[in-house]
Amino acid sequence: MVNEQIRKDMPMAEALSRSLRTKRRARAVRWILLFSLLLIYAIAGCKKSPPASDASRAGGELIVSAAASLRDAFNEIGRLYESREHTKVRFNYGASGALEKQIEASAPVDVFASAGAKQMDDLIAKDLIIEGSRQDFARNALVLITPADAPVSINSFADLDSSQVRRIAIGNPQTVPAGQYTEQTLTNLKLWQQLQPKLILAEDVRQVLDYVVRGEVQAGIVYASDAYSAGFKVKAVALAPENSHDPILYPIAVIRESRQPEVARKFIALVLSAEGQRVLTKYGFISVR
Repeated sequence: MVNEQIRKDMPMAEALSRSLRTKRRARAVRWILLFSLLLIYAIAGCKKSPPASDASRAGGELIVSAAASLRDAFNEIGRLYESREHTKVRFNYGASGALEKQIEASAPVDVFASAGAKQMDDLIAKDLIIEGSRQDFARNALVLITPADAPVSINSFADLDSSQVRRIAIGNPQTVPAGQYTEQTLTNLKLWQQLQPKLILAEDVRQVLDYVVRGEVQAGIVYASDAYSAGFKVKAVALAPENSHDPILYPIAVIRESRQPEVARKFIALVLSAEGQRVLTKYGFISVR
């Protein structure tokens, strides 16, 4: 009887067992799904709220448009800034006049560092600079250079009028501040008109330097900082008289359309700091301090 009863109850027991197993599996599946959802939310939360140390990195990069002559010095200052502020600095180097036109055309720029006051003055007149952010951060001098192994003897600006000198590289006065200072100097020295057939106009002052280094011209006129950067590849043979051109001042400012003006101000503060000024002096600029 007992065995018979067991046999009768077995199908019911098996069904109950199957039901329990099914419920356990369902609960297990629900727990797995719940755990998966929690994990997904946790990962999403991490992406939306990065750690404080990475927050500034996620905030984008600082874009600095700077005169070509500043390349070496600003690259070093940029590395200093990145290590301290954890914000990537992207530099856009070129002739100050060309950079001015880019800003006028609403190019994405946070900081503008010009090799001449005129370009900055023009942007201020068009209300494209944040008021009060402009600062002069460096000075420079204008020098006459020749290739290190130049076959032609050039010792002064007056020697440029010699028949032996056939090509002279200068920055284009229309867009390059160094070219504008050169035009002023040669005009004051009564040389501008007669040297016109010899002039090779470059897009920026670093291109002038390249022409001289490669020996493609007999002479060039650049900033003292550019001659310094070339080392023994060129010879600086004469310094332009200080009263022959406008003062060579480098202004820097925050662009009005900057998406991160406070970050831009921090970069300018570093350039103006004692440490930033030491870097500029290291590369041949004259400190404003």
